Amino acid sequence: MTLSFMAADRTRDPSRRDMPLPHAPQDHWRRPYRIGPWRVGISAVTLLLASFILMSAMIIALAGQREGGLATLILAVLAIAFALRLLRVGIWVSPRGLRQVNLLMTRTLKWRDVTRVRTAQQPVRWLSMPRTVQGEALEIERRRGEPLRTLLTTHSADFLGRYEAFDRAADVIEAWAAEHR
Repeated sequence: MTLSFMAADRTRDPSRRDMPLPHAPQDHWRRPYRIGPWRVGISAVTLLLASFILMSAMIIALAGQREGGLATLILAVLAIAFALRLLRVGIWVSPRGLRQVNLLMTRTLKWRDVTRVRTAQQPVRWLSMPRTVQGEALEIERRRGEPLRTLLTTHSADFLGRYEAFDRAADVIEAWAAEHR
């Protein structure tokens, strides 16, 4: 007897293979690409550092310096919040619109407010640092106002060294825009 819920090929019926699960939400925000290894690595190192800061906060508090322990604890919580927010940075899509998540701010646009999504060759920032290199960027133009700040580039933390993944992500976002506009 096989446990069908544990099997990778849970349905043997080919007509039901591509049907969504009954509990799968159809109207939620999703990132149309995989998160990059640079972003995961930076977040992992930050979380590792936060664990050491938490240990330091505990030692400082147990040594009798309550104020110093509290300040160190606040620093650890900020490091954890930074690491978790860094993992959320990027472009998210849903049938309702497009969401651009930055480190400190989130901007949501309805699809009717997006006039054009295209890729362009231009100088881009290398890992969001001041140094620029020649690369490709996904530009999202709004109906009113200036274009959104460019987050998806061939040299961002999600796509550095993964040019095929950038092309796929740009194509998927362009397809979402064309379908829902």
